[in-house]
Amino acid sequence: MSIRIKYIISELKDQYLIEDNLRPWIIGFSGGKDSTVLLQLVWLAISEIPLEYRKREVHVVCNDTLVENPIIQSYVYGVLSKIKEAAASMSMPIRVETTIPRLEDTFWVNIIGRGYPVPNNSFRWCTDKMKIKPTSRFLTDKVAENGEAIILIGTRSSESANRAKSIKKHEIRGKRLTKHPHNPNTFVYSPIKELMLEEVWYIINTMTSPWGADNSKLFQIYLDASADDYECPTVVTDKSHSSCGQSRFGCWTCTVVKEDKSLSALVNKGQSWLKPLLDLRQSMIDERNISKNRLPIRRNLQNAVNSDGDNLGTYEPEYRIKLLKQVLNAQRVVQNEKPETTLITNQELVAIQVIWHRDAAYYNIKFSETVSQIYNKIYDKEIEMEKHAEKIQREIDLLKSVCTDEPSDFDLINELLALQRNKALLNRKRGLKEDIERVIEKYLN
Repeated sequence: MSIRIKYIISELKDQYLIEDNLRPWIIGFSGGKDSTVLLQLVWLAISEIPLEYRKREVHVVCNDTLVENPIIQSYVYGVLSKIKEAAASMSMPIRVETTIPRLEDTFWVNIIGRGYPVPNNSFRWCTDKMKIKPTSRFLTDKVAENGEAIILIGTRSSESANRAKSIKKHEIRGKRLTKHPHNPNTFVYSPIKELMLEEVWYIINTMTSPWGADNSKLFQIYLDASADDYECPTVVTDKSHSSCGQSRFGCWTCTVVKEDKSLSALVNKGQSWLKPLLDLRQSMIDERNISKNRLPIRRNLQNAVNSDGDNLGTYEPEYRIKLLKQVLNAQRVVQNEKPETTLITNQELVAIQVIWHRDAAYYNIKFSETVSQIYNKIYDKEIEMEKHAEKIQREIDLLKSVCTDEPSDFDLINELLALQRNKALLNRKRGLKEDIERVIEKYLN
């Protein structure tokens, strides 16, 4: 096993020193076992290279969807901090970067704000908005800055038959690098693709973390999150280690999978403060397709009623209000145990309120409560989001007073103003021109 590890480190050193205009290396770091092993081997390879030859930059990029499993999120941010400090103190050309979705692409802004139904296999909008886009923007910036970039990934052929098939499909025989299937001027390098699961855990359990992290914490997280025996193969380095293996972590809000086994296992093994998250996730799954929770139209105003008369459109106002209450109540309960844990950000709350104002006018629907009213009741506080709403209402009243002869003019101008406010708050000018043209065309017709 040590011979194979030495071979990978040697290959990494060779690839790092190749004269190719110092294309930067980009490592997607989730904090899980595979990305940890990949970075650990890259670190060891670079540490064997003399300082004067460490010219190629390595970017360790972590994508935070803002709805990660809180235990994993806390662990990962702690590790990233250690990586950053150790890289600086050891003169390693390693930079730590974190990407997050744009405000308009976050889970809660889309679910509670716009009323998107929670994702399922036929409507899986979350991966693109929350994971692919933030990482792609980072890649685009690095390619624009350097001409090309190389992505190091921790995929392994032994993970699954599909993963092995995908690796085989894209690899070029005799070549370490393959072209990225979607990003131009970007190449993919899979140094650990031949490692078996036992070898991954061997590295984590027996080799000291070069940035000073405690790998036993990672092992324990996997151990606690393993719900079934088949998720923990026979990978041990000594009798003190329990077997543990393939538990997967992701967004705690994920409604695509039938059951979040890792979150359930954590709750069953003593992390009871996570139960509100588990209950909320199940509630979102159970209530997704209830007709009374949905509008008869989609956001593009297309009809969304099936042959049985069931509504299949976006979530109706009262259900969006219910969801916000559930999220804030869950957050308040969790914060009694873990005060630093946030399930929904203040920026998302503001964005949701702005979208509700716009939707009320655009779709002729009514929200019985505002975001700040809901927040104040649950947290027994007085936030002043209403001032923004009052300002908008004064503008609407003034606009109505000057459009008495042509009420349709009020509808058009109010809709255009709401559209501009929404785009401005979400820092999303993209598509504004097309949206304005669509509104005007609807008015003219």
